[in-house]
Amino acid sequence: MSRWTAADIPNQSGRTAIVTGANTGLGFETAATLAARGARVVLAVRSLDKGKQAAARISQDNPGAEVELQELDLGSLASVRSAATQLRSAYERIDLLINNAGVMYPPKSTTADGFELQFGTNHLGHFALTGLLLERMLPVAGSRVVTVSSVGHRIRAAIHFDDLHWERGYSRVGAYGQSKLANLLFTYELQRRLAPHGTTISVAAHPGASNTELTRHLPRLVAAASALLEPWMQSAELGALPSLRAATDPDVTGGQYIGPDGVGELRGYPRPVASSAQSHDVELQQRLWAISEELTGVGYPMG
Repeated sequence: MSRWTAADIPNQSGRTAIVTGANTGLGFETAATLAARGARVVLAVRSLDKGKQAAARISQDNPGAEVELQELDLGSLASVRSAATQLRSAYERIDLLINNAGVMYPPKSTTADGFELQFGTNHLGHFALTGLLLERMLPVAGSRVVTVSSVGHRIRAAIHFDDLHWERGYSRVGAYGQSKLANLLFTYELQRRLAPHGTTISVAAHPGASNTELTRHLPRLVAAASALLEPWMQSAELGALPSLRAATDPDVTGGQYIGPDGVGELRGYPRPVASSAQSHDVELQQRLWAISEELTGVGYPMG
């Protein structure tokens, strides 16, 4: 089987892609590659200053690239709503929404709305953003929602409906696992709801073990151990390939999960991979969907 690389990405001219967390790491590489293939790319970032620097780098490497900025703080529903309003006004059609931004293993903290930071940012922020932008995607044949999960969806992962925000005790690893499992539950339930419309699909991806700024919150001892593993970790450029394949490969279908093909899915080239049995629990998907609508106040246009 041939290895899928960025060279396999079809021409993206005429397509509009929104990438969250696009100023650094996986999001930057994803946005830069899409821009190089002709897409108009919107960098949805919390810091406009860092976003401007990222946009300048992309434009410098790809003269004529269409790169635009949108301020977005996924840890604030007010910011998500404001950004969605501006994006709907600016773009009549959205072909790709890549829910890439995330936080990993921070000290216990909450979003502006009081949600546990990892669940609030990684899942609820993207749940709200997607729901608010779908009206610009549903009429677009071939449009895709790509949500980035992690091998962490298997590690101490469960949806703690009795304590979603870890108020009775906090585990960095457990909270991250919950948020990444939520990304997959969301992807699969979204695909089920989109399927009758036949235009937009929902796909998940994960980058394996990639060397990015996502690890900046690791506890000191874990960070030291992680540093020893860096030679075996893949670059952000390679780590972005699963998201890029999920977004652009004509053979990808709704509900697929794309990850590295190496041992343990930690590194390698992107291919369809399996997620945990728990992530395919339909009752769990629907229960999470219902509480996500309740917490964010966002309903979806297809019901």
